[in-house]
Amino acid sequence: MTDPATTPGSAAQQNIDTSVPHSARIWNYWLGGKDNYPVDEGAGDAYSAVFPGIVTIARSSRAFLRRNITHLVTEAGIDQFLDIGTGLPTVDNTHEVAQRLDPRTRIVYVDHDPMVLAHARALLTSTPEGATAYVDADLSDPNRILAAAAETLDLTRPTALILSNILGHVADYEQARAIVTRLMEGLPSGSYLSINDGSRGTDTDYEQAQDAYNETGAVPYFLRPVDQIAAFFEGLELLDPGVVSVPFWRPAPDSPAPEAIGEHGGLARKP
Repeated sequence: MTDPATTPGSAAQQNIDTSVPHSARIWNYWLGGKDNYPVDEGAGDAYSAVFPGIVTIARSSRAFLRRNITHLVTEAGIDQFLDIGTGLPTVDNTHEVAQRLDPRTRIVYVDHDPMVLAHARALLTSTPEGATAYVDADLSDPNRILAAAAETLDLTRPTALILSNILGHVADYEQARAIVTRLMEGLPSGSYLSINDGSRGTDTDYEQAQDAYNETGAVPYFLRPVDQIAAFFEGLELLDPGVVSVPFWRPAPDSPAPEAIGEHGGLARKP
């Protein structure tokens, strides 16, 4: 989850307001990252005091993405990624996972938050064989995103589109559907769509905590019923096991038995 920057300026860290909590830094804190400040830790601890499971959701979300990327590179042969809603860099970012498996992989990150982009440009680097680029654009402008991504990626070749915990920031569901449709229209056959987002219907404590957070005046993040998340994949070929609570998406054989959480996702191929 990301908010507008609390102060102007996109490059200098000294222009970042460290007196006001920022949801991207809070999410970074829950993931175990270091790019946050005491005010963010305090806000993160306050949320987790109400709903301790938020840390599990954040880390399960990242683990789901890691397993998606591993499949895409090692089994589907994908070497191009368009990751929208970058968030603050922490462990196992898209390019880190992908380029460990194939150093030639090319990744374009997209975010509209100047603070996030400042951190990303400083911390997200590429292998010499591959490429990592950053686009300053809003999810609501898919045409701009596709045009900018084409400067680094060859969008005539299969590409993986990643939308991780970003569609919940689009309040209008039909608008969110239209954005996903337009982005996938810009990618060729053989491309993939990876989505995971907070969901309703699994954990009422999470739903109550997030609804309360949305009422604080912070940039809201809307949990959606699982069937609405599944509908983002209409017209695509869903990979097994479909849209599921993220711990159930192809867990590692030696991992503990998964438990359902209020975060659902899936991976699908464009025919």
